[in-house]
Amino acid sequence: MAFQRLERWLYRGRRPNAVARTVNRAWAAVYGLGIAPNYLVTLEVTGRRSGRPIAFPLVMAVADGERYLVSMFGTDVAWVRNLRAADFRAVLRHGRTERVRLEEIAVEKRAPILKAYLKRAPGARAHVPVDKDAPLEKFEAIAAQIPVFRVVTD
Repeated sequence: MAFQRLERWLYRGRRPNAVARTVNRAWAAVYGLGIAPNYLVTLEVTGRRSGRPIAFPLVMAVADGERYLVSMFGTDVAWVRNLRAADFRAVLRHGRTERVRLEEIAVEKRAPILKAYLKRAPGARAHVPVDKDAPLEKFEAIAAQIPVFRVVTD
């Protein structure tokens, strides 16, 4: 419970505070080096306003042999807006650099991916209004609020 309160404080208003931004930069560097488990990755997207690469530490979900990235805060977050402005092209880092295209998944196909994501991303649990062990119907009910992107090698 204390961990969830900390997570909510770090991302009050669904935006990272100064502490969270600093921690995210550090984790992006670590994930990008490939030191962490292989599902912890750094997504690098061109900033829609700055034109500079911006790195985001993310947890990758795997379902049916496919890789997915999930926006636990919905569509109104920097990496999703930047990704859309960059025509869904990005760089994925985890020890190596991989140019990728992210394909947004249809709402009706998101539930099993969201469930797999929550099992793998304990930090996201404080922000997603469904328990990780809930039935798929509960995930279907929130799927429209949470974008899911399939990773496709470019």
